[in-house]
Amino acid sequence: MSHVKPNRTYSRAEYISDAVVHGLGIGTALIAGPILVTLVAVRVGGFGPIAAAVVYAMTMLAMWVCSALYNLVLKEDWVPRLRRFDQSAISLKIAGTYTPFIALASGSLGFLVGIWAVAIAGALVILLSRHEYNVLTTLLYLGLGWAGAVLGGPLVSMLSPVAFWLLVAGGLTYSVGVVFNAWGSLPFHNTIWHIFVLAGTGLCYAAITAELAGMT
Repeated sequence: MSHVKPNRTYSRAEYISDAVVHGLGIGTALIAGPILVTLVAVRVGGFGPIAAAVVYAMTMLAMWVCSALYNLVLKEDWVPRLRRFDQSAISLKIAGTYTPFIALASGSLGFLVGIWAVAIAGALVILLSRHEYNVLTTLLYLGLGWAGAVLGGPLVSMLSPVAFWLLVAGGLTYSVGVVFNAWGSLPFHNTIWHIFVLAGTGLCYAAITAELAGMT
């Protein structure tokens, strides 16, 4: 079995290893999302924090499902469309990750609106454009991901030290993973990239739960 993508063909071993990682991602999201929503409901309550946790859980699951469809569905004529959904879901997942931090740490609503506006605009451009913008999408992801460090000063200052460093570790993990995503000639580069995504997602989830645990 081989799987053809725009720039290369993946071996059976690469395909299976990537499927395993996606299975872990989807399974983890299906379990971790509801747990987080329940914890927020019990520990914090209120429509805003619960809705923020739901948004995060949904975007996390959507990212893994869209990625699995793009990377694992063996219908070559579907690849361009599934790729657009995959790229769009990543943009929305980044915005979704900011959402519970804003709710739990009483961060700037204006900053959150700005992040979501850029993420939605980027997703729409990806979905509706006839052209591929691989470099621009990568810059979009990195820009959104690190916007909190550059523009979200009030939010960062309100985070607990544990949540802050877990979030930084998650951002660095994603950023390093981008190198492997772009390294198309490296065997198993796609699997390695998705392992970094899985690890980064876990660190960001841990940061949210750490922030939640520190609340009185």
